[in-house]
Amino acid sequence: MRLSRYFLPILRETPKEAEIVSHRLMLRAGLVQQQAAGIYAWLPLGHRVLEKVCRIVREEQDRAGAIELKMPTIQSADLWRESGRYDDYGKEMLRIKDRHERDMLFGPTNEEMITAIFRSYVRSYKSLPLNLYHVQWKFRDEIRPRFGTMRSREFLMKDAYSFDIDQAGARHSYNRMFVAYLRTFARMGLKAIPMVADTGPIGGNLSHEFIILASTGESEVYCHRDFLGFEAPAANTDFDDVAGLQGVFDRWTSLYAATSEKHDEAAFAAVPEDRRVSARGIEVGHIFYFGTKYSAAMNAVVAGPDGVERPVHMGSYGIGPSRLVAALIEAGHDDAGIIWPEAVAPFTVAVLNLKAGDSTTDAACEQLYAALKAKGVDVLYDDTDERPGAKFAKADLIGIPWQILVGPKGLADGKVELKRRADGARELVSPSDALERFSA
Repeated sequence: MRLSRYFLPILRETPKEAEIVSHRLMLRAGLVQQQAAGIYAWLPLGHRVLEKVCRIVREEQDRAGAIELKMPTIQSADLWRESGRYDDYGKEMLRIKDRHERDMLFGPTNEEMITAIFRSYVRSYKSLPLNLYHVQWKFRDEIRPRFGTMRSREFLMKDAYSFDIDQAGARHSYNRMFVAYLRTFARMGLKAIPMVADTGPIGGNLSHEFIILASTGESEVYCHRDFLGFEAPAANTDFDDVAGLQGVFDRWTSLYAATSEKHDEAAFAAVPEDRRVSARGIEVGHIFYFGTKYSAAMNAVVAGPDGVERPVHMGSYGIGPSRLVAALIEAGHDDAGIIWPEAVAPFTVAVLNLKAGDSTTDAACEQLYAALKAKGVDVLYDDTDERPGAKFAKADLIGIPWQILVGPKGLADGKVELKRRADGARELVSPSDALERFSA
């Protein structure tokens, strides 16, 4: 992509309403624009990051055996009355009426709808286990939306829903998602710690929040320091291995880790003092097992091996990609701007022409740009006529992992400068050697 033809509205000043780092940088770097309180338009650069986050989420859901569908954003209130949640959910639910005065709502979550879909088609245990997921915009009318996309009213959510014949099967489905979440966040360069959590309005008695430690986190969390050294499950993890997945779950829950709602002072005091971590945390995922709460209320039953019909056991599993983008920035930034992990960066490489209009630098940049595109590398070519200092600042602000700096002085010696955004390391290399560093 040529920067001269791209839509990248950079702000020179930090907007006054931005309270935390991610909000400031998302506005300044042109990732989002606020449209109303807690509602944002995702601009091209932010959309690229959001799509890469969603791709990783989908790949790990698919790997764990979940199947994607798409449910509507507007739901009938009748479904929620079946489960008993319509009147209980509170003012966070945006209730509306259609032209025929029927009660509708903008979905804050989809347990009721997916249960209704399931009961329409599945009759036998032979169709189980089943896990269905989608990636969809949702709305919760937060009383005080703040922190940009970290706590917004409209947000993108991946929510999955598992169906099993009994509790044992449901626990295996829970473990599948538990492991898939560990892998998902690790692929984005995040150390997410699963912590015992409150189930809230979703219900059930088994729940974990996946928390990354950050000074700007919303709540206090407590955990054993050794979690920071745990390695995520491997790509070749067998998701059909019941004992193997239970072993992963057992290891990742063997030490103390809890959100403030579930914090046990006595249990935390038993952790050696030098291994205790008390910090702020950001929730990036939340999983629940709630048994037959919805299936019993909504008559979602299947016939078991004995022919007897019984309500299915269910779980739900959420990741907020729009929230994750902000969390990634909170975890990766410096005074100059964003530091994206390569897996989710909007572009992998920025080619900076330090003397646009000079025939030598123009030709070298064009060759690098064409060669990188031919290799399938996401590349942003700054072909504008701005001063070099402005180009450096912009590339650092938007957080491209690698920069190739092309100027007449270096080219006179057959070199370009390769800069790594994460630590600022620079080296002079030939253009061909620079190209060898990158592959799609």
